[in-house]
Amino acid sequence: MAGPFKGFGQKAIPFLKALDFHQNREWFQENRDLYESELHEPFCDLVETLTERFAAAGLGLRGDRKKSLFRINRDVRFSKDKRPYNRHLSAILSPDGTKMEQGVFYVHIGLERCFSGVAWWQPAPELLQAMRRAIVTKPAAFRGMVTSLKKAGLELDAEDRLKRAPRGFEDIADDDLAQAVRNRHFVVRHDIDRATIHSPKLVDDLVDFTLRAKPLLDWGRAIQGKTG
Repeated sequence: MAGPFKGFGQKAIPFLKALDFHQNREWFQENRDLYESELHEPFCDLVETLTERFAAAGLGLRGDRKKSLFRINRDVRFSKDKRPYNRHLSAILSPDGTKMEQGVFYVHIGLERCFSGVAWWQPAPELLQAMRRAIVTKPAAFRGMVTSLKKAGLELDAEDRLKRAPRGFEDIADDDLAQAVRNRHFVVRHDIDRATIHSPKLVDDLVDFTLRAKPLLDWGRAIQGKTG
């Protein structure tokens, strides 16, 4: 039954653990009701509750229970790992409510970890180039964004950073800018205390994180507006 997020069921993580052990469709179908009640339906409620709270906070991010969640089934067509099910469930809230937009909020509830992120993830070449140009031509705006994030306890993730400067950006003298233009993504992450996932307090935690990450959203949106 749809409603405000009350927390994931106590069996949500044990379900993922058991699914990871069995990894077969027969077991999943036998236990689908448990999946729906403990994990999937609460996740749908979380997305819709966050949508309301993000709207109230003016964050420009939304989703719904049908479009926002990623499937628990893995796409194994091009993978050597043929296990049919993920070890996590995740969702994206975005400016237009689809998974195709940039400048998004991501939440991940899984066996290894639970976390959320605010990201410009794999921006299209035109937008990524514009972001790199903005770092070099408007360093004060970029550094101001980084400083605001730092004051809020966040920092840009260096994951997947290029080993060398991209073409056209080889001669940057300032080390912080030289490193930043090598980013393929612009992301901040927040580890979720697993004890909070069974409580409505998770919503407050995620809204607080997203507000702290807003400087990254605002920086990217200002650049995106000039490329559109």
